[in-house]
Amino acid sequence: MTEQIRDRASRSLPTASVRHGRLKRHSAWKTLLAVLGGTMAVVLVSGVSVAAIAVNQLNENIDVVELVTAEGEERVIPTVGEWEGGFNVLLVGVDNAEGQSDGDDRGGAVLNDVNILVHVAEDQQSAVAVSIPRDMVVPIPSCPNPEGGSYFAMSAQPINVAMSYGGLSCVVLTVEALTGLDIPYAGVISFDGVARMSSAVGGVDVCVDGPIFDEFTGLDLPEAGTYSLEGRQALAFLRSRKGVGDGSDLGRISSQQVYLSSLIRKVQSEGVLTDVTKLYGIATVATSSMKLSSSLASVDTMVSMALVLKDIPTENITFVQYPGTTGGTGVYSGKVQPIEWQASALLEKIRNDESFALQEGETGIGSALNPNAPAPEPTTPAPTGSAAPTVPPLADEEPAEVLEGVKGQTAADYTCSVAN
Repeated sequence: MTEQIRDRASRSLPTASVRHGRLKRHSAWKTLLAVLGGTMAVVLVSGVSVAAIAVNQLNENIDVVELVTAEGEERVIPTVGEWEGGFNVLLVGVDNAEGQSDGDDRGGAVLNDVNILVHVAEDQQSAVAVSIPRDMVVPIPSCPNPEGGSYFAMSAQPINVAMSYGGLSCVVLTVEALTGLDIPYAGVISFDGVARMSSAVGGVDVCVDGPIFDEFTGLDLPEAGTYSLEGRQALAFLRSRKGVGDGSDLGRISSQQVYLSSLIRKVQSEGVLTDVTKLYGIATVATSSMKLSSSLASVDTMVSMALVLKDIPTENITFVQYPGTTGGTGVYSGKVQPIEWQASALLEKIRNDESFALQEGETGIGSALNPNAPAPEPTTPAPTGSAAPTVPPLADEEPAEVLEGVKGQTAADYTCSVAN
């Protein structure tokens, strides 16, 4: 019989239109996974682009982790190249990673503090990235213990303790149970890796609506405006909780989406993915900074993903926050409580690859639309003599359903972080 192990952590708690599905293709960016989770997955495309130059060296850099089922068996996963449809990837940023530069100043278990589930639609014309709050209290299923046996299932724990129970496999199993989506691919990056990745892409421009000083992360942006962040400052921005919104994890997520949407636009507009020198540098940093599931640590898989993603336009890439609220009682005291009806509506749309729209301006408590955003570029030439460009509507397209209360933005939206 499988031995049940009780881990110590189990004792710690008692309308901007967003298009998904079958939409008209446009020329666009060449990577979604290259920007999510504080640039956690830049390797997925950059590694592909430089594979012909140094594929063996890059592969040697990759630290591989095996994903297992709840029974502890290795997952049988086909390569993406055999698929014609979509796929799901879980991107995880960890706290207290082994070898982290500030490890002596920190303590405790390794926690999965950033959890972003990327879903690419079956028709490969849209993608959704769902950020799950680290403090959200969820059921954690029984997870295999890497040293043998398994841990008890738990009905109510913060999701960020999953990593301390059964590693990346436990995080994947937990998110699968929460969302009802199969997740065959996953990657992990440490805080140090996030800092190095932001420098590898040449910095990311972020807008803030006022001065932000966060003594806990070291972020110091003295006035409102736009800053180019890289290295430890980029990491401080992505980690900042007390400095943005209402000081909660929910505010931090919407502030992170300011960074991620800007990063997508950067790699599109500045030719990052067509510059071999930049790509090689990014890929080298990425492959040496991440742990990838064996299903993902393959050039063939990365090539296939890049080919799927290269034509998805920014307006069809949506960042959303898993619906949740603070101020609860009992096991939710001081944590995030899921808003179940909102989450059900969102996940049903995602699972069925159905179009949905977000309420205009509902970017989240840590961000707001940038009043100085540039005018959107027309997708068709302006008629001769016209005062403004016109864009004809897509034929036979039904209005997307608005998901009430769901927070987020598209990669095409220009937003600013809201100072606390």
